Amino acid sequence: MPVQSTSARHAHVGAPRSIDSAGEALALLELAVLPVVWPLLIETPRGDGHPVLLLPGFLGDEKSLVALKLFPASKGYQVESWGLGRNVGFQRKYILALNQKIRHMHFKSGRKVSLVGWSLGGVFALVGALNAPECVRSIVTLGSPLSQDPAGSKTSHMVKSLYRLVAHPMGPSAHAMQPRAQALRRGELPQMPISCLYSLGDGVVPPQEATIDGNPALHENIRVLGSHIGLGFNSMVLATVADRLAQAEDRWQPFNPRGLLKTACWMASYGEISRNPPHAAVE
Repeated sequence: MPVQSTSARHAHVGAPRSIDSAGEALALLELAVLPVVWPLLIETPRGDGHPVLLLPGFLGDEKSLVALKLFPASKGYQVESWGLGRNVGFQRKYILALNQKIRHMHFKSGRKVSLVGWSLGGVFALVGALNAPECVRSIVTLGSPLSQDPAGSKTSHMVKSLYRLVAHPMGPSAHAMQPRAQALRRGELPQMPISCLYSLGDGVVPPQEATIDGNPALHENIRVLGSHIGLGFNSMVLATVADRLAQAEDRWQPFNPRGLLKTACWMASYGEISRNPPHAAVE
């Protein structure tokens, strides 16, 4: 059975499957199910009260982060969203403001900040941590395009077109060439705990781009069930985020699901097996 936490990138090649891109409508089902399973999430661990900063995905704003904000807050964390309105691309103004936000939260609380980024928000999280490593405790990304092969991104064509329309006519690569993103382009990772959550059913960001090759002592990729659009209110994702945020500072351990979360991870493993015949490469 494929492992649930690994420090190696997923072996998928190419763009998301067409059936998965079409299946993004299932996010509505994930949203509808959340109120029903919310009481079951109570078994997830409580936190130690450290600050958590939430970063939205492309075209997302603070409203898109409601579930990601309410659930960690119910576990005792000091949760804030980035406060910059709608995310309209990987722009310099956001990077500068994010650095200030991270340093202010660290100064105000006297504690390091955990960063949780959804999709493009996860890219901002990595850049923010690279720019202010002394202020950041851990990073959790949700379906974020963190890794790119020399041939270029295989992210959904629809999303690339939308990015060119809204953010920059040259697409995501134009913003990725910014000087402040140099370390990310070189594949450098912050030397702190990083948990990359990804889904094989993601119809926007393929699994090889949402995962990283990292240090097993600090970095991991965790497979979940769900769509890309639904990651921010997916019950399995919320439970996994709570588990990762609850890791004791300086005593981080790789993901080891228990209870209902373990059952959900077994289901995700079954999805991996069903998509990869015995002769195919897996994690």
